Amino acid sequence: MADPFAVTNQAPPLRGVNFFTQDAALGDALRPYADLADDPGLHRIGELAGSEEARAHALPANQNPPVLRTHDRYGNRIDEVEFHPSWHWLMEQAVGFGLQAAPWTSDQPSPHLRRAAGFYLWSQVEPGHGCPISMTYAAVPALRADERLAKEWVPQLASTEYDVRRLPVAAKSGVLAGMGMTEKQGGSDVRANLTTATAVGDGEYQLNGHKWFCSAPQVDVFLVLAQAPDGLSCFVVPRVLADGNRNPFALQRLKDKLGNRSNASSEVEFHGTIGYRLGDEGAGVRTIIEMVAATRLDCVLGSAALQRRALVEAIWHTQHRSAFGGLLADKPAMQNVLADLAIESEAATALAMRLAAAVDSADPKEAAFRRIALPLAKFWVCKRTPFMVAEALECLGGNGYVEESGLPLLYRESPLNSIWEGSGNVNALDVLRALRRPESLDAWLTEMAAVQGADGRLDAAVNDVLQALADVENAEAGARRLAAQMALCLQASLLIRQSTPEVADAFVASRLANDWGGVFGTLPRTTPFDRIVERTIG
Repeated sequence: MADPFAVTNQAPPLRGVNFFTQDAALGDALRPYADLADDPGLHRIGELAGSEEARAHALPANQNPPVLRTHDRYGNRIDEVEFHPSWHWLMEQAVGFGLQAAPWTSDQPSPHLRRAAGFYLWSQVEPGHGCPISMTYAAVPALRADERLAKEWVPQLASTEYDVRRLPVAAKSGVLAGMGMTEKQGGSDVRANLTTATAVGDGEYQLNGHKWFCSAPQVDVFLVLAQAPDGLSCFVVPRVLADGNRNPFALQRLKDKLGNRSNASSEVEFHGTIGYRLGDEGAGVRTIIEMVAATRLDCVLGSAALQRRALVEAIWHTQHRSAFGGLLADKPAMQNVLADLAIESEAATALAMRLAAAVDSADPKEAAFRRIALPLAKFWVCKRTPFMVAEALECLGGNGYVEESGLPLLYRESPLNSIWEGSGNVNALDVLRALRRPESLDAWLTEMAAVQGADGRLDAAVNDVLQALADVENAEAGARRLAAQMALCLQASLLIRQSTPEVADAFVASRLANDWGGVFGTLPRTTPFDRIVERTIG
């Protein structure tokens, strides 16, 4: 008689897997822009990301959330946040890999594409610590609006040294950046901000007011929006001033938020806080928009990473779990689900890497492509992720509902990137703004022209988009439908050019030709499910 207490029919731990070499979709997405198959940095990131060591740090970083310390034992205001050692380990690896601002000063070819691939791989370990990494990356293009401030901050932002000491920038071996934009009364409508900035001389201002969301309040410097005499302006706000004194930065509380538990998001008040104007007065939105664009790219990368990690966990579990007389992964219904999840993940990865490659280019046409494709990708990929992660979690059944599996964290985190740096409506409307520029539509049409005639179903979908663009009167009401269709066409174009015929055909048939039930696992019955799944995890 079988031992009823023996542990059987459980999937073994997923460890010892190189996330880079096992990801055929990522390899195909990178290949058109750079030969990175043998890149030692990506191999190193992929190996560590798939290791038991990395998994051992991801769980405790979220089981032990940060703690706010507003005062020291003597009553002095310190406004510090304490983190678990596993958080610091994750941060040290990410900074050491150069995933923050290193690409901006790199002399390697395709530095932003390399960094995007690395960020995508490393984000699969634990998503929360990607927030300060992403904001540091995004701060550099905004800082370049002022040569003096850029010279002061960019070298340390680009450093691969993780330095948590609370010191002036000149005394540190590396620094991290954040941003403070939204307020209680305005949210995404930053022009409703009430925080004031009063000039005190030589580009220096005193800020008074608050920020409702200040993520990663432990970092060294923030880009902050405040109302100056000539309008909304952008300011560089260090935590420690050049003389070593702490800049007033009153942390009110940490947010109890949906999503990861490892990162700290806070409410902060400014009381005579020193800030240095970045760009002209009244040009705050125009100045900080470069930072917003870069963080939007990381939203796409982060969502693609969540999709990929959820997919891998689902496939791994079903390949090792038996039910109803055989492995789950061999059941036709499950094969359909897994293949559907796989093409969703691959389409997200392909679009994310296409955007990153465009960052590396100085071609104005690539800039026009970024202008239209970034809000499209931010809208669609981030919007799809919660549905995709929920389906992947279901593949694990009850096991997926347990925190130790890692899937609940992925599920809680999955809506974040659709909200961060502009919700779905904000990005759909930004697509409409981009389309007012002829070069933006031309850039999207160029991507479509690259595969024109290769698949009549895609050609028909492109024509549908062009007809929708003619309905100017209802443009805003139809913005989300238009953004979704344009994003799907763009993903289809990339998969036709880069992926296998099986993947491209399944994507076009389901997403564009209406041969789909609207939920995952309803691909056409003729789809070669096994070949699609086999290429996903090797």
